[in-house]
Amino acid sequence: MRKNMFLYTILLSACSLWAACGGSGSSDEPVTPPTPPVIVDEEPGAPVQPAKSVSMKLYAHYMPWFVKPTAAGVWNHWTMSANALKSDKSNLASHYEPLTGAYASDDEAILDYQCLLMKYAGLDGVIIDYMGESGKNDFGTIAANTKKMVSAITKAGMEFALCYDEQTALATGVFPQADDAKDQGRTDMRFIKSNYMNKDSYAKHNNKPVLLMFGPARMTGAANWEYITNPLGDAEVVVLNGHTSNYGNPAGEFLWVNPTPDYSKFQGWAIGGAMPGFWDVYKQFGQGNGYTTYDRENGALFKRQLEAAKSAGLNWLQVSTWNDYGEGTTIEPTTQYKYQYLTLLQTFSGVDCTEAHLALIQRWYQVRKSKPNDAQVAKAYAFLAAMQPAKAEEIIKTLE
Repeated sequence: MRKNMFLYTILLSACSLWAACGGSGSSDEPVTPPTPPVIVDEEPGAPVQPAKSVSMKLYAHYMPWFVKPTAAGVWNHWTMSANALKSDKSNLASHYEPLTGAYASDDEAILDYQCLLMKYAGLDGVIIDYMGESGKNDFGTIAANTKKMVSAITKAGMEFALCYDEQTALATGVFPQADDAKDQGRTDMRFIKSNYMNKDSYAKHNNKPVLLMFGPARMTGAANWEYITNPLGDAEVVVLNGHTSNYGNPAGEFLWVNPTPDYSKFQGWAIGGAMPGFWDVYKQFGQGNGYTTYDRENGALFKRQLEAAKSAGLNWLQVSTWNDYGEGTTIEPTTQYKYQYLTLLQTFSGVDCTEAHLALIQRWYQVRKSKPNDAQVAKAYAFLAAMQPAKAEEIIKTLE
């Protein structure tokens, strides 16, 4: 700061000298010195969450499974057959395309971009779809990407929890023997407890870490689940709505795809849900007959789901989903609906943020991709994470 003031003083002195030598053309006219360039030399401070007008905790369900081409040309989960994406995108396994284009879930620029968008939409954190640590199928890639997303979430000053996808992780096709599936489930719980629930950024309810479970379906019965979840200690396990009898005595249930939820029928703690719609591509790509389509109604369905959870007095809500493109439940900005669902969240949550802020984050992402090692890009991110978008924009303008 002293250096900048010193330079500015010299500039003023030079202007005064220029005027005294007749540079103004008239000795009695006042001279206005030029405006010095804006230099952001402040430090942004730690990341903070924007203030909300709703007390409900808001999370987005997140899929960390996308892969872009490597030397093998794989586009896993962007195409149903995991082959190369055609130039005309005719085999893109989605009715929607993200504004960034197809991405990899281990791309740090994408992860930072997504976390910033979530923050400015009023989301408190992320619930990550997790397949465990068996290394089967593409579970190893998903596990590695989960760790990267957790780092990005923590960096942004947000919270996270895991949703253990039991229906997939312990499926008969993955573990033909039930005892092997049960042991793998216990191993996964031990890993979750030691590597995720010990983090300050892990989300808690009643001061206890929370684990959502998609299911259970393969493993059933209280005795099996007492064995599997024993390593979790006092963590609260919340199962998929309608699956409590398969588990025994969970802490509660969470809503998934249901256009007309009735939370009065939930057992235990109810975690609300809000889907923007449902429009899968399974039948289109020969993966069965697909599921019932629920029209987005230009955002009306999403708004009704948000208000239903609020009216029920729920303290947690999970948006399903941020980026499950195969099922068409996405709220991540796309070329088709742009920022529509994030601005609806801004209104619902009551954050003092607008679509202009979301567009600014998109601009930050573009300079991050073009100048990945520029220290000013990192500084702009830090200002965004600290909820100081005006200072971030001053930097971004110099980078564009």
